[in-house]
Amino acid sequence: MSKTALSPIIAGAMNWGIWDKNLNTKEMDNIIHLCLENKITTFDHADIYGDYTTEADFGKALVSSKIDRTKIQLISKCGIQMVTKNRNNSIKHYEYSKDYIIWSVENSLKNLATDYLDVLLLHRPSPLMQADEIAEAVAKLKSDGKIVDFGLSNFTVSQTELIRQKTEVNFNQIQFSASHHEAMLDGSLDYMQVHGIRPMSWNPLGSVFREDNEQTRRMKKLLAQLVSKYGVGSDTILLSWILQHPARVIPIAGTVNVARIQALMKATELPLEKEDWFAIWTESMGKNVP
Repeated sequence: MSKTALSPIIAGAMNWGIWDKNLNTKEMDNIIHLCLENKITTFDHADIYGDYTTEADFGKALVSSKIDRTKIQLISKCGIQMVTKNRNNSIKHYEYSKDYIIWSVENSLKNLATDYLDVLLLHRPSPLMQADEIAEAVAKLKSDGKIVDFGLSNFTVSQTELIRQKTEVNFNQIQFSASHHEAMLDGSLDYMQVHGIRPMSWNPLGSVFREDNEQTRRMKKLLAQLVSKYGVGSDTILLSWILQHPARVIPIAGTVNVARIQALMKATELPLEKEDWFAIWTESMGKNVP
């Protein structure tokens, strides 16, 4: 059972730094405060974001913000070894040795200017990962008070079970949206419900606004009708669609747009009618449900 209560929608910091928005300390400070004002208290990170620079940039903004650390929750991930000037790697790979996991968490704590992570996630599964060694690292980090909860990211059911046999798994951050709904059909979300693992959804708006194809055109046509019916934006409807799944999926929203941040929590108060929920799924598939 997770000890950490996360906000119903999580702020994703992947694009806050040099990978996209390139926010300065003051701008990040403002976005952190804006999120809190709108009841978004959880921030999602990974060591690799911004080629291993975004955590430190966020940490400076967190210090500047003077926000009480107990009022927010910080998630970070480790394991991916990128080829970048900030790491001495010759090829992209994964590293999940006990010593590396512990070192990586301690490095993230330093960068984020905090004493603990509310949630540590393994970023992607590695064929070479050893569950016993991972469990030892998690136990050490928990006993030292450096992490509160532990979870996974992009792990399949069997990969999750491998780790869960050795240590408690509280979260799995996966791709899930109305346009990418495979987790609903391949047993992933069922398995998480059975074992009390809370799903987080990255890219919760899917490809609807990113791609122009038959699927997205069908979905946009329906969404235009639902926007008129419910009086909210398409993004709010798509987030509501995720939130209505009984697995209690937590969407991760990466926007830094002020108006969009202010509107995010509307999704938690929007119960789509059941036929509208199924209509969105139907248009995504391009056929009626089986």
